[in-house]
Amino acid sequence: MKRTSLALRLALACAGGALLLAVAGLVGMLVGSVPITPGELWMAWSDPARLDPATATILLDLRLPRVLLGMLVGASLALAGSGFQGILRNPLADPYIVGTSAGAALGATLAIVLHLPSPLPWLSPVPALAFLGALGAMLAVYRLARIGNTLPVETFLLAGVVVGSFAGAMVSFLMTMAHEDLPRVVFWLMGSLGQADASRVALVSPYLLIGGVALYLLSPALNLASMGDEVAWSLGVDVERLKIRVILAGSLVTAAAVSASGLIGFLGLLVPHLARMLVGPDHRVLMPASALGGAAFLVMADTVARTVGAPQEIPVGVVTAMVGAPFFFWLLHRRKGLS
Repeated sequence: MKRTSLALRLALACAGGALLLAVAGLVGMLVGSVPITPGELWMAWSDPARLDPATATILLDLRLPRVLLGMLVGASLALAGSGFQGILRNPLADPYIVGTSAGAALGATLAIVLHLPSPLPWLSPVPALAFLGALGAMLAVYRLARIGNTLPVETFLLAGVVVGSFAGAMVSFLMTMAHEDLPRVVFWLMGSLGQADASRVALVSPYLLIGGVALYLLSPALNLASMGDEVAWSLGVDVERLKIRVILAGSLVTAAAVSASGLIGFLGLLVPHLARMLVGPDHRVLMPASALGGAAFLVMADTVARTVGAPQEIPVGVVTAMVGAPFFFWLLHRRKGLS
């Protein structure tokens, strides 16, 4: 009976999330400074040779990579957020708490200000250095936080703050030397999908696949860990190993997402909260719902970012913050009223 109930809840959550994602993707392809009709979109798939070259370029070379990257980045950040909130037992934890965002910011700023070449021949220098910076920050946090064979939550959070603060200070220092590159640095730090292309989609895809599968396989253990370390230990869950695995998987997908899009805040906090309110705390359902919801949310936010002030583009991180901050104000006010 429980297995049937789980299957039904998972199917409903995935069906609802997939429908929402399909609508968001369709809107993202049709809406923009140059409106596209549904007929032109259908022609782009069925008979692209008949399509006007300018329309084909807009659809296939500009909007399609942007929508795909938005889906991947949004799913990555929301999935990592649900994992971190579960393992840290903190509803305000988000993917950036481990310092990956600060490391990515430092790597990207170095690439922009110092005009460093890319260490990866198939990828431009900014996302390549951002990804390496995020991985370096994650490793530094892990080495600082680990005590023997354990990874205490309090030490982990403190190490994330220390590494993030240092990387943030280095970014501020580099910004004082940026001169004509300063607008480019600031725009990247605000988060944007404007540089979406096939290489960035390829960068995020494998990490989301590997990290997403890993986190979902850990979801039953996360359910037990949410009851407390002692209860989880008594039920056979190696809590310390679980922490390391969740943090590693979540950090990798976050690193890839941030390196491809810049810093996009609040999404990893907001979407898991909304998903938990809709589908409940069971991570076996919550994680797929969060991933689909995060993908749809970021595509819609990016559609707003590139159309509301067209032809001027607003960084998508600004849009997510403008939505996320009032939501948490309402959430805290609601909890205060219930207490």
